[in-house]
Amino acid sequence: MVFPDGTEAVRDVSFRVDRDEFVTIVGPSGCGKSTLLKIASGLLDPTSGHVAIDRDHVGYVFQDATLLPWRTVRQNVELLAELRDVPRAERRRRAQEAIDLVGISGFEDHYPKSLSGGMRMRASLARSLTLKPPVFLFDEPFGAVDEITREHLNDQTQLLFRAERFAGLFITHSIGEAVFMSTRVIVMSARPGRVVAEFEIPFDYPRPAELRFDPAFATLSGEISRELRGGHR
Repeated sequence: MVFPDGTEAVRDVSFRVDRDEFVTIVGPSGCGKSTLLKIASGLLDPTSGHVAIDRDHVGYVFQDATLLPWRTVRQNVELLAELRDVPRAERRRRAQEAIDLVGISGFEDHYPKSLSGGMRMRASLARSLTLKPPVFLFDEPFGAVDEITREHLNDQTQLLFRAERFAGLFITHSIGEAVFMSTRVIVMSARPGRVVAEFEIPFDYPRPAELRFDPAFATLSGEISRELRGGHR
């Protein structure tokens, strides 16, 4: 991807994400992680190369929850199904199922301003879940919340992944987050972003919170960190 001003964002990047895989991309700031996600979603067209993805059935979770402030949680979660002309009774059923899955039951009639940052992100997740997408794209969705809330959202997301078995592509700056949730971690170099390493994550699902303190978890995180530091050169 080369932008009109001549900036080469990514070069010779090639990878595949299948159903029932959760792949996370880590890399230095400005290496093209979010650019890749925008290319995958169709928000950007690459200047060369090819992308194969069913864009009619993609869930996209942004860095911000992007909830409509004048709609309740339930109404926000129903929005995508409403735009797809899903009958009212069916979209209400799907919305309630998604709300239950992400753990915000009891807040259906609350407005976004009364929710914490973590709860707003859960509502955003639920909104995409109503369409049962086989592909989920996550653009650093938990970067703006505190560490404890982030860990809770990581726990919830990996459980959702196991329940829905989608193909997940996740962008983050957090190595710990990447290792905890992923089946595979891709490390990118500094701009122009290239794939410099890939790591298979061996831990079984569901992954308990205590995994973060396991020596094997720390060892793998350290190996990824070394590759990431090398990618800055």
